[in-house]
Amino acid sequence: MNKLNTEKRAQIIRCLVEGNSIRSTVRITGASKNTITKLLVDIGQVCREYQDKTIRNVACDRIQVDEIWSFCYSKQKNVPDDLKGILGYGDVWTWTALCADSKLVPSFLVGGRDARWADEFIADLKSRLKHRIQLTTDGHKAYLHAVEDAFGANIDYAMLIKLYGKSPDGEIRYRPSECTGTERKNIVGNPDPSHISTSYVKRQNLTMRMSMRRFTRLTNGFSKKLVNLEAAVALHFMHYNFARIHRTLKETPAMAAGLTTKLWEIEDIVNLMD
Repeated sequence: MNKLNTEKRAQIIRCLVEGNSIRSTVRITGASKNTITKLLVDIGQVCREYQDKTIRNVACDRIQVDEIWSFCYSKQKNVPDDLKGILGYGDVWTWTALCADSKLVPSFLVGGRDARWADEFIADLKSRLKHRIQLTTDGHKAYLHAVEDAFGANIDYAMLIKLYGKSPDGEIRYRPSECTGTERKNIVGNPDPSHISTSYVKRQNLTMRMSMRRFTRLTNGFSKKLVNLEAAVALHFMHYNFARIHRTLKETPAMAAGLTTKLWEIEDIVNLMD
């Protein structure tokens, strides 16, 4: 790692945040696979720490949250018996929260999908907010207790439950089931019905799958180790929040949220390591 200068590091990071796999980054940059993987883990840790420190007291009014599926090591059905139930082997979920106005992602968490992870995620989200918000989640029941424990009654909270038809099969099995309708449920407070939506955070799921090769379906680019997935997610959101101009806002989400006044470059992210 010490042999890489800032320019070379920036070239590698630029490849990774634009959806290239480790092996394609090897071919593009000429760096070794082990060097790129170590850089990813190191920069991921730095990005996670920087965002944990910086994204605080955020003045968001409307937050949407969701979970996106991926897997490590192997698909869940192929996990050996002695590794089943251990996080990092099989299904892994990334929890994301998105501000509907600034498009900032103030909180994210890589882990399981049960109530313990929901509690940790929502508590972390609560700790980063400046004032009362309107929150929209999907119908995942783990959110109910998590939101109550973190916010109490100081929130306007609603669930948006999507209703799906029969699952496709055969040659079209990779096409999602048809959404036949939605159901809105007011859980706490008085949420504005016109803003009960998860559209923005669902769109963020697509951004993640396009920007991180590890999330691309039906490939062999999945993470083999949980630490690598965590690092890739932290790097992605550092780049998304601070260095990627949102096409609608014409500025980065961090700028729109008032967290910074400058447009970050890849080199600025790399320099965090120093």
